[in-house]
Amino acid sequence: MKMGRGIPLNDQDRIPWLCKLHGILLRDVASGQHVVLACSALKKMYRDILIQGQDGAPQKCGEPDQVKLFVVYLSGSFEVISGRLHKRKGHFMPPELLQSQLNTLEPPSAPENFLQVSVDRELSEITATIRETLKGQ
Repeated sequence: MKMGRGIPLNDQDRIPWLCKLHGILLRDVASGQHVVLACSALKKMYRDILIQGQDGAPQKCGEPDQVKLFVVYLSGSFEVISGRLHKRKGHFMPPELLQSQLNTLEPPSAPENFLQVSVDRELSEITATIRETLKGQ
């Protein structure tokens, strides 16, 4: 895996994975499930793929072609995020890739459906904010 070797992923690496996630979202939503997907959809284009798949992707008869997506954007300073990454053990993404992730990041903006939450807050506050917001969705 590239990231495990300290090599940032590019669009060509990410798009097939995002298309697979879109298919999983379509399947689960079509079966009536509410789905939480945790991933780093860093660019608007990546979030668009999660919603509608990649242009030209085959659609299965009877399935919706779009997913209603609500993005929780966890924002924070390089220092806070880096500190947390250094505390993780055995994760596939080394902390050295954080800067490349931040360089790639296109924070969500209107008209995207999103909530921005600062990671500077306590975990209990973050989850409470997310839960309250999701109740209204």
